Amino acid sequence: MAISKTQKPAKKLTVKKRKAPSVDNPGRVLKRSRYSKAETNEIFQRFHADNPEPKGELDYVNAYTLLVAVVLSAQATDVGVNRATKTLFQIADTPEKMIALGEDRVREEIRTIGLFKTKAKNVILLSEQLVRDHAGTVPDDREALEKLPGVGRKTANVVLNIYFGQPTIAVDTHLFRLGNRIGIAPGKTPLDVELAMEKAIPPEFSLHAHHWLILHGRYICKARKPECRNCVIYDLCRSPEREPFDAVPDIAVRTAQMVANGKTRLDG
Repeated sequence: MAISKTQKPAKKLTVKKRKAPSVDNPGRVLKRSRYSKAETNEIFQRFHADNPEPKGELDYVNAYTLLVAVVLSAQATDVGVNRATKTLFQIADTPEKMIALGEDRVREEIRTIGLFKTKAKNVILLSEQLVRDHAGTVPDDREALEKLPGVGRKTANVVLNIYFGQPTIAVDTHLFRLGNRIGIAPGKTPLDVELAMEKAIPPEFSLHAHHWLILHGRYICKARKPECRNCVIYDLCRSPEREPFDAVPDIAVRTAQMVANGKTRLDG
């Protein structure tokens, strides 16, 4: 039917896409987890079956270079940090060597990553403090780490987890998003999510939980468009953003079967 001159075309309805939870915009935060203890346990059984020994993606050679790499990784990608530190760590893998190198040279080595001027200054300052207060050794407790320039709770937790094998939860943008998006550990702040994660995660999975969640958020449950087709916990997920399929994705079916059979690695 033709539209008359006085009749306006109907406006096309648009559905506003839900923004992924972020530290700056967490959205409506749940009061409690969407999952029971048994359901949470099954989620981490799936993660374990898929990747029994998850690893961080930052390159390092010792506790000191790991600490520096994590400080440099703020608002930068791991790939970018690894590229910037490839030469740096060959010539300065101790606080003493880094101090001798000097702030200007450090700045030149890391100039390809964000906030490189501030980060170069912090690397020198934390190196000087390690030499002055800890005989050049990276401390293995959070309080001492957080006193170092450029080191916050997240950075301290990463170092404690990766190098010292402590079951800490470092809440970065990926963990914060997952905690709220899938509702496993909701919270308004990174600390809220960290504490909720500590309560929710079964003790036997606490050492690797940090890596499983980061990798899941980085490569599968992405901020803009989650890849639900490749999700090992698809059928367990209660996120309202979960993409509906006619059948559970094969990877989730196979991983669930591995858990049932007591296997530890996903084949093919």
